Amino acid sequence: MSLLMQAGNEGFQFPLAFTLVYVVGFIAAVGIGSIAWYNSKRPAGWESKKRPDFVPEVEKEDNPGLGGK
Repeated sequence: MSLLMQAGNEGFQFPLAFTLVYVVGFIAAVGIGSIAWYNSKRPAGWESKKRPDFVPEVEKEDNPGLGGK
């Protein structure tokens, strides 16, 4: 048993780069998701609420994904 505990404690350390990628990715996903949520149809009870100033206004297109023109 002590051999397994020694093997588990020696040398392996999760790389900092991987941790930073996960943290930055999570923050980006929350930020982008929040902007998308605010620009989508408002949930029940939020129809009359004002859009926060930091959320950009996104114009709707007639044919999204088809070149837009």
